[in-house]
Amino acid sequence: MVKIGNIELGEFPLLLAPMEDVSDPPFRAVCKDNGADLMYTEFISSEGLIRDAIKSRQKLDIFPYERPVGIQIFGGDEEPMAMAAQIVETTNPDLLDINFGCPVKKVVCKGAGAGILKDIPKMVKLTAAVVNATRLPVTVKTRLGWDDNTKNIEEVAERLQDVGIQALTIHGRTRTQLYKGHADWTLIGKVKNNPRIKIPIFGNGDICTPEQTIAAREKFGVDGVMIGRAAIGYPWIFREIKHFMKTGEHLPPPTVLERVEVCKKHLRQSVSWKGDIVGILEMRRHYANYLKGLPHIKEFRQQLVTYKTLAEIEDVLDAIVSQYKDHIFERTSPPLAEQNFLPADNEKAGCNVYV
Repeated sequence: MVKIGNIELGEFPLLLAPMEDVSDPPFRAVCKDNGADLMYTEFISSEGLIRDAIKSRQKLDIFPYERPVGIQIFGGDEEPMAMAAQIVETTNPDLLDINFGCPVKKVVCKGAGAGILKDIPKMVKLTAAVVNATRLPVTVKTRLGWDDNTKNIEEVAERLQDVGIQALTIHGRTRTQLYKGHADWTLIGKVKNNPRIKIPIFGNGDICTPEQTIAAREKFGVDGVMIGRAAIGYPWIFREIKHFMKTGEHLPPPTVLERVEVCKKHLRQSVSWKGDIVGILEMRRHYANYLKGLPHIKEFRQQLVTYKTLAEIEDVLDAIVSQYKDHIFERTSPPLAEQNFLPADNEKAGCNVYV
């Protein structure tokens, strides 16, 4: 049983990554429905919380159906981070996560996110300040290092554990890689297998199939995996991995009707939480992923990103079901370059694609 503090997450939990402009309550709802064991909010600026910025405050919204859920914060200064931790605690999440991994320039230039990887002593002080400011379990998400010459995650893991974090998620890239190339799980495995490390270690990066998940567990011994981009428009990834790990068999891909019904729920939740205008506008980024694999879908997709009322959009989604009711998605595995987490037989792995 993997535990963070007193939170029990099962034998091998699947975590939903905190993705900016993606991991909001509507998206988290459909991921929870499909088996995500632990989810995080979008990252929240510590300075924004202290200024009482509307967008930052809205990101604190969590709901009973999401639990266990963590709120993630970022910042580059001890006092605002400690104050933000205290604000977060008043909303009663299950845990608090610190983002030391975001590679975006506007975050990094403030010495936050992955920017802190240039100054490990400061990273440790920031973490200690947050741990000491709250009674919540504190976790951290970070990267292997700043660049290929500073992959210091083994030292970082020990030092962060020493100041009190209760779990660590490691993305298998450096900051300079951004999201390019392939995630390297070798160092993630070294951290997990370090006899000094007693806290759960979760791996993150390029996990998008059940086979990759099993390889990550068996080859590197991680306590669970965090899934990000593979879940966008495809929340079924969680249930598919769990079914495969239990039975060794793939679930059939979701039908057109299943895809549209989940898309509708996501849309309705978005409108309910954000209001008609914003909820409909921000949902537009998701349609292409939900409808991926359907031939000649461009005209329908154009309507979905043009119409402005819930009723109009749901009519289009219903028309898609009618048009494609006989379409059968077939599972394919496009080859990727060989990656460090592949099975011992070097079988090529790839993200689920349905055509």
